[in-house]
Amino acid sequence: MTHNDPVIKAVLDAINNMLIDLMAAIARKDYITRRDRQAQGIERAKEEGKYRGRQADPERHRKVHYYLHEKGLSLSEVAEATGYSRSQVCRILAKGEEAG
Repeated sequence: MTHNDPVIKAVLDAINNMLIDLMAAIARKDYITRRDRQAQGIERAKEEGKYRGRQADPERHRKVHYYLHEKGLSLSEVAEATGYSRSQVCRILAKGEEAG
């Protein structure tokens, strides 16, 4: 039998595809396990009062308000100037209106 044999080629292709599927399944399981463990750790830290989450950057938030209200830029221009997404700019503005 040679490597040009269609039966051998079909068997090798099937084995390769099976190995790829197996590796993908293992990677997915590892990802889910890491994510679950991280969530457990965050929950525990919150219970202990050690977790506050990611804190807002007040300087960048001031820039959002400045660019929008003082400079009169559009949401897209404010997002580009601050490095935030448009949706994040909207969240900052909504939070600022609630606080103000």
